[in-house]
This record gives sequence, structure tokens and C-alpha cells, in this order.
Amino acid sequence: MTPKKSAGPKSKSGKKQAKSAQADVAGKTRAKPGRQADSPENAPEKAPGKTPENAPAIPKARTPEAGTPEAPAPEAPAVSPALGPADRERLLAGTHHDPHSVLGGHPVPGGVAFRVFRPYAHGVTVVFEDVRAELRDDGDGFFSGFLPLTEVPAYRLVVTYDGSTHETEDPYRFLPTLGDLDLHLLGEGRHEELWRALGSRVLTQQGVTGTRFAVWAPNALGVRVAGGFDFWDATGFPMRSLGSSGVWELFVPGVGEGELYKYEITRPDGSRTTRADPMARRTEVPPATSSIVDVSRHEWGDAEWMAHRADRPVHEAPFSVYEVHLPSWRPGLTYRQLAEQLPAYVGDLGFTHVELMPVAEHPFGGSWGYQVTGFYAPTARLGTPDDFKYLVDRLHQAGIGVLMDWVPAHFPRDEWALAEFDGRPLYEHADPLRAAHPDWGTLEFDFGRREVRNFLVANAVYWCEEFHIDGLRVDAVASMLYLDYSREAGQWTPNEFGGRENLDAVAFLQEMNATVYRRCPGVVTVAEESTAWDGVTRPTHHQGPSGFGGLGFGLKWNMGWMHDSLAYMAHEPVHRKYHHHEMTFSMVYAYSENYVLPISHDEVVHGKRSLVSKMPGDWWQQRANHRAYLGFMWAHPGKQLLFMGQEFAQGAEWSEAHGPDWWLLDPAYGAESDHRGVRDLVRDLNTAYRDTPALWERDTDPAGFEWIVGDAAEDNVFAFLRRDAEGNPLLCVANLSPLVRHEYRLGVPDDVPAWHETLNTDLGRYGGGDVTSQDTVKPEPQPWHGRPASVRLTLPPLATVWLRPA
Repeated sequence: MTPKKSAGPKSKSGKKQAKSAQADVAGKTRAKPGRQADSPENAPEKAPGKTPENAPAIPKARTPEAGTPEAPAPEAPAVSPALGPADRERLLAGTHHDPHSVLGGHPVPGGVAFRVFRPYAHGVTVVFEDVRAELRDDGDGFFSGFLPLTEVPAYRLVVTYDGSTHETEDPYRFLPTLGDLDLHLLGEGRHEELWRALGSRVLTQQGVTGTRFAVWAPNALGVRVAGGFDFWDATGFPMRSLGSSGVWELFVPGVGEGELYKYEITRPDGSRTTRADPMARRTEVPPATSSIVDVSRHEWGDAEWMAHRADRPVHEAPFSVYEVHLPSWRPGLTYRQLAEQLPAYVGDLGFTHVELMPVAEHPFGGSWGYQVTGFYAPTARLGTPDDFKYLVDRLHQAGIGVLMDWVPAHFPRDEWALAEFDGRPLYEHADPLRAAHPDWGTLEFDFGRREVRNFLVANAVYWCEEFHIDGLRVDAVASMLYLDYSREAGQWTPNEFGGRENLDAVAFLQEMNATVYRRCPGVVTVAEESTAWDGVTRPTHHQGPSGFGGLGFGLKWNMGWMHDSLAYMAHEPVHRKYHHHEMTFSMVYAYSENYVLPISHDEVVHGKRSLVSKMPGDWWQQRANHRAYLGFMWAHPGKQLLFMGQEFAQGAEWSEAHGPDWWLLDPAYGAESDHRGVRDLVRDLNTAYRDTPALWERDTDPAGFEWIVGDAAEDNVFAFLRRDAEGNPLLCVANLSPLVRHEYRLGVPDDVPAWHETLNTDLGRYGGGDVTSQDTVKPEPQPWHGRPASVRLTLPPLATVWLRPA
């Protein structure tokens, strides 16, 4: 190795020095007292046949000028700087757990050994200050050399390939970017900001800007980074294993925003697999699968929303949700284009929140986002992560909260994603019977492994903190809670107490909810849970009769109400009297949890028909039933959720391929008024709902509801009162028969002097028959339905009427 003279560096006085690199190095060769060589386990193996006598020559000091004392000649190195065969073999095979211990610059007896691994390079030169020292080519992409220095300098590399030369930093001269606290929290499974520790992150390390890559792969024999920066050949970029954490890390200088990358993992059996980053915050547009280094530049404008979203508990506030499948709401729109249209549309209709599906990246569009591969990345189909933040920001500025569907139950088996990530079951359960989801062909997470729980809990926090998400609707909770979910006898193993409950999943859901509510004030978690599990929305520290603490959710989808009420509405009115209980049974358990009444995407696909098409009768009757049902739903205890397209009575099932049939609202379409009338009703329902605390303030308090008549099966009539915290009532009456019921007597409180109609789903402008009661209805002193007074109303056919005190 021969140091080469640099091009005229300046002295402190500004004059160019003629001193050669050789003389400069020679003057620095005395080791400092106490300087130790590499530790035995990290010291390079002595190459065969190399002795101090035939090791690379040490440059001698040039002959001093007259009057200048001669620098002492350095001692020859005791070892060769070249890598030994064992380290070479492990680096070539991708199985080296600590490449930083042998690559880069390292103190050795007498100076510093430099070792570089650059496959395909023709030459490598070490450069620092006014020194240029060419390394010896040891073959197979390895280069080495020795300089008689007292310490490792802040050097750079000049690498020569066919026809090109590049000056770059050496990744193997940098200290680890993860500290002891990060590694401790990772090991404990308690790193609540996991996305800041793992994945790719642009940062400045030792004064140099680059990207830190970090991935959890405890079973791997070795991990390397492949990307555009190394022409997708990961050979020269092995990562180091950080102790017993299972985390592999590498800081790559010069790599920045927008770079594509993956991890090349050597499995325990020696085979290799190339994987996307589980913690990637941005991905390629499917079907491409690479991860992308991301830097957020979004500046939030929703400070007022964030400051006040926790002012009122969600279960005591208006909560009316419009569920949106983003790619098909208006097909072809990006996040930023959606931000110009969706807030205006939702705000005009008066919904308080949107629920977005899908958000996290997923490979197959037909899964609607429920088979996730990129848990930390918004789907790239519609734009970048900052574009998605812009959409959330604009919704908040319009006064609309944002929920997202979150899927911690399972993940797909794609070979480039999470399945057997490092060659063995890692994110999934090690027991194949526990890992395989019987319904969807996916893999269930191993909720008993602390690092997996950490991955998911931190993911929930990530969406709320980084993207200002206001709520997480947690998908498929029932499939997580039961060990025998969709499994036959012999296909599952009881828990330690002999029961069917998945205790690991229970603990995970409790931890997730407790963490989100502690860290993110104003955020609500919503469980899609289809069984009678006790305490879904009970606090985690309150133990129920089953012996479990509550799961800690804020709200739960009322699947029972949805199934029963839709079954009732599907019957011809003449048969409804035999199914009257299907509309009243929900009040038996209405206050067992904090409920949402969901008419979601699941109910309007795959042969289930759209909401209006579920209704019996001709087109007029179908629309009347549809409107009456919505009026009943908005008045029933619980929050509301309605899937897109149902707000204007779309007749066709939803398809993710083309979305809602917006042409039904085109004025040129002959039946446009029929659909626009239903949408006008939804707007008025939301307006009246938000203005009437009786409909939301005591949703979880039995004192907020009173039946007037719940057993009028022969009449197909339901009547009840809702009351706000001060006792102010709203009277809801639903006549779900096709007959006009004149002078229909209902018992009412005697402390309300008069009632007036505040909403009627039969109004002509909604497409109804315009059968209405007089402006003011006064109670009569005739007792009825067990009450001291009564009113006589004209009930329109297939309609719901709301009345408030005049």
C-alpha cells in the first residue's frame, strides 16, 4: 500500500504545502501509550504465508530538509491487515454477525489496518486530510492496507469500477445508531415508538448524513441491505447484529429519501430470502414490493382540531360515521384529490367522522385492505405518506374526524413479506395449527411473543401520533379472542385453564387499548366483535364475572342489532308481525357495551345486496323502507355507521372495481330525484341528530331510553323516547307497515305541553307520500301505554317520525 501525494492542501497560513503524504504519515506513526490492538475475537486472522517480513511495506519518511529533525522510522506491523479466510467466507456467504469488527479502520500493533469489502471494484483508495493511500486487492472484492497512524481517522473511500470512480463514506467506520435504551425497550417489548428505532430513517451520524437501516430478525445467520444504491446486490452491505436483541443495523452514508431497498436474509438453513421491511413507512405501488426510504415534510394545519378532540368523551358525543373505500369512492383520485372532494361531500351531509378502508399497504386490492403487508405504510396506490397526511389534515380542518380500519389479527403468506420472515416462524405462531387462519388462508400473529405485541401496539400508536388518526376500528376481534374460532375439534388446544379463550390475544388487546388511550387523548378504539364476549368496552382494570378484565375498547360494533334489524326489514310487511322481536331484542342488551350500529361494506357485497335492494316491495316501497330504516337507526341508542352509496339508495351491490353509482345523482337521469331525496334525508338526519343531545348524550345510560310501545306487533309500530342529560325528550315513532295509521294513540309524559314534528321520512322531498301530522300535537289527559297522557298521530306508511317538545 503506497500513500499518494494529494493535490496541494493549504496550511493554516493559507500557503500550499509541498509535503508529501508519505512524510505526513511517517510523522504520525508512533502509537499512543496504552493503545491496544483489536481484541482477539475481532483481530484479523493472519493470512497464510504472511509474516512481518513480507507484510505490506510501511512508507518511510522522506529525507528531511536541512535543519529538520528526521522522523523515527515506524515499526513493521505484527499482523497482516488482510482478512483471514474465516471472515472472508462468512462475509461472502452473508452470515457474518459483526462485519464492523473486521471491516473499516481498526487499530492494530503499530498503526491502523483498513479493510474494505467492495465486490466488483477494481481499486479502493483511503482518503483523509492530505493522504491518499491505495489499498491492496486481496481478491473477491476485499481490499486491505496498513498505515502507521496513532488513531483511526475520519476517512473516505475512493472506489474505482469499470470506467468510473466514486468517492464515498465507508459504512463500517460508524458507531451503532441505536442506544442501550432502545435495545432495552426492544428486548422488553415495550418500545412504544418502535418506528423511530427500526426501519429506515434518514439521520446524521458522526457529522455524515445517510440512512440507518434496522430490522428485527433474531433467527437470521446474517442480514444485508439491497437497494438502488448497491444495484440490488447486497453482498457488500452486511448488517451487524446488536447483542442479543435480534436487531440488525447498518448506517449507509449518502443514501436518502426515495431510495428503494429490501433486506437479504440468510436463513438458519443457509438459504437466502429477500424481504420488504416490516417497518417500512413507504412502499412501492403494488404489485411492486420494495420498501422506500421516506422523509416527512408535511406541516400540520389541524392544531385546533387536535387541541379540542378530547373535550368530550366519544360515547357522550355525536358520532355519525361515513365509511369510505378510498380507491373506489371516486375511482382514480389520489389522496390529494380526495382531500379536495371528500371533506366537502361528508361535511355537506353532516357526518361527524369518516372511516377509511383500506389504509395500510396490501398486495391484493380485492382484499379491500384486510390482508396487510405494510403495517406502517399508507397504501401507495393513492400517493405518498405525506399525501395521506394532507387528506387527514383537510378532513380535520373541515371538522371531520378520521377513523381507519386496523387489522392486527392476521397477515398474508406472501414470500417477500412477514411469513417466516427470517427463516422460521417469527410474527406468526410457531404451532402451525395456531398460525394458520382457517377462513382466509392467512397467518395469525403470535400475540404471546413480546416483540410481536410490541410491533402491533406501537403500530396503533404510530397511526394516531404520526397521522393524527382519531380512531382505530379493529377488524376481526372475535377471530383473535377464541382458540377454536372456525376450527373443528382436534384442530385447537385449550389454554392453560382448559378454556377456549386466547389469553395472549386478550393481553395484547388490553395492552394496545391502554397504551393508545394513555398516549393519544381523544382517540377512540372500536371493536368489530361479533360474539357476546363479556367486557369488550369495559376498562382493562375492571374484572368482570368471567374473571377477565375488560378489553378496554371505547366502542363495539353491534353486529346483533345489524343482523336482526336487517332480517326484519327483509320480510314483507304482512309477515313482520311474526318477527317483531327482531327489532326490539337489541334493547335487552343495548347497555351491556358502548355500541356502534353498523351498516358497513360487509353488508352490501357478495350477494347480500345493497341496503335498498334488501327491502321488499316495488321501487317506491323499497325506498320508503330504506328511509324508515335509517330514521329508526339514527334514533336507536348507539352511534351510526353507513357505507358509501347507501346514503343515496344505490340499487347495485358495491364493487371495489368501480365504486358507488354516482350517475344515479345526475340530473339527466330520469330517477335522479328518487336517489337525491334519500341523500337529502341523510343530510337532515345528521343535522337533527347533531342538534339533539337526547340522541347521543346518554347513549350508554339506560336512563336515556324509554319504550312507549314495543309490543305493537300487529301494527308493525315501534315508539320510544330518548332523553338527554337534563331529561329533555325526543319521541321516535316508526310505522313499518304500508298502511297510513290515522289517529294513532300513543302514551306520552304529561310534562310536555305540546310536540312538533322535527323529522318525517315520508316527506315528498325525500320521495315519500308527504303524509304528515299537524304542526303541533297537544297531549290529551287520557292515560295510554301506562302513561298519564297521550297524543293522537297520523302515522305515514313505511316511515319514521321524530317529535320534539314544541
